[in-house]
Amino acid sequence: MNTATDPKRQLLRQLNDILPPEAILTAKEDLHPYECDGLTAYRHLPLAVVLPTTTEQVQLIMKTCSRLKIPVVARGAGTGLSGGALPHADGIVLSLARFKQILAIDTANLHARVQPGVRNLAISQAVDHLGLFYAPDPSSQIACSIGGNVAENSGGVHCLKYGLTVHNILEIKVVTIEGELLTIGNDRQDTPGYDLLALMTGSEGMLGIVVEVMVKLTVKPETVQVLMADFAAIKDAGDAVAAIISRGIIPAGLEMMDKPAIRAAEDFIHAGYPLDANAILLCELDGTEDAVSDQVSRVSAILKAHHAGTIHIAKTATERARLWAGRKSAFPAVGRISPDYYCMDGTIPRKHLAHVLQKINDFSQIYGLGVANVFHAGDGNLHPLILYDANRPGELEKAERFGADILALCVKVGGSITGEHGVGHEKLDSMCVQFGEAELEVFHAVKRAFDPDELLNPGKAVPTLHRCAELGAMHVHHGQLSHPELPRF
Repeated sequence: MNTATDPKRQLLRQLNDILPPEAILTAKEDLHPYECDGLTAYRHLPLAVVLPTTTEQVQLIMKTCSRLKIPVVARGAGTGLSGGALPHADGIVLSLARFKQILAIDTANLHARVQPGVRNLAISQAVDHLGLFYAPDPSSQIACSIGGNVAENSGGVHCLKYGLTVHNILEIKVVTIEGELLTIGNDRQDTPGYDLLALMTGSEGMLGIVVEVMVKLTVKPETVQVLMADFAAIKDAGDAVAAIISRGIIPAGLEMMDKPAIRAAEDFIHAGYPLDANAILLCELDGTEDAVSDQVSRVSAILKAHHAGTIHIAKTATERARLWAGRKSAFPAVGRISPDYYCMDGTIPRKHLAHVLQKINDFSQIYGLGVANVFHAGDGNLHPLILYDANRPGELEKAERFGADILALCVKVGGSITGEHGVGHEKLDSMCVQFGEAELEVFHAVKRAFDPDELLNPGKAVPTLHRCAELGAMHVHHGQLSHPELPRF
């Protein structure tokens, strides 16, 4: 091959004109840290990793890749759990890790401008002394970056009351595949025209590269109370969740854990969880002192009516933090009791919580794999952790089938195959279960409008129609499953 016309060689040569040598990684030992995200079951080495520090460098990189038809996978902190940052073997990983400045804090208008590499928790830490915080709080908030949060539309334990990322950002700056810099949204209440900010949020790096984000800041509530209730029956805990919401009470957070998750978290964090409970609910209520006092009484009555055992109210801020630390550390805690786990992410109507949890337990028996359930109960966002051992032949594949069955169940009861982790590489086949041909074609049309050569994070989030046809999973309407291996409920 003529090296002068080899796109890969041209790419590396042109990248050296844009970036200093230390910002371009090509040696295998330097590429391995980027071979996967938090979904470690799938790994690829990219052609190169680039670490720009300015928007202008990102624009030049994108122009170069567009001209040479080189795939680009954007990456933040790499904490994603759906393989969204899985590299392309013939492309580059564009890391935004060096974009880590908080550019401005506007207390009068309650917003901040930050670069995409800023850690989620760092925003709240920076404005804590001002009596403010940034509401979306994924369990990985100590490490995950705001750019990745935008890409996946992340939530967290407080998303029930305060919303997902899409509800907490005002404006983003995005570099297109052609290298054009776009400003989408603004700091006002509304924007004329199509809501491209909502479209871009959760687009998983397939439509553009986020280089700046304007986030909303929220005033800290006057009073916060956290209740922990234990249950002998998971069904009672699930029914209690539905009852709380149906009474018009919107907690700041309403989380549920089953016995395996409780025991793993307690052994890891020593949060004070009851080890004999089959389920616990953590309910955070915030607002004015009078309002919170009233809600504590109402929620306690609802919990008692649904056969809660002990209802414990945290007495200090330290105790509240400890109770939440157990929940937020549940994923690494479960990692201590199993060689590997497969973290699922599906969403269901709250009224089906008890039914779906029982079905997951049934699947666990069928597949012979343990499962620990940790989830945002208030908005029906499930996170079953399927326990397996990758060193045992066939166990990963078995865990994947188990996970696919859970997601098919979510669709069957009127839910979705994802709540906040995105589709990425992991759930491509499950997209064929949730969406039909016409819907998928619209998704592809949007992709082509932004990225006609499909160079941005190719092969992620939206499956090809051919792939779905091969799976035999195309359906005429939602819930009408035709794949012979999908479970019937």
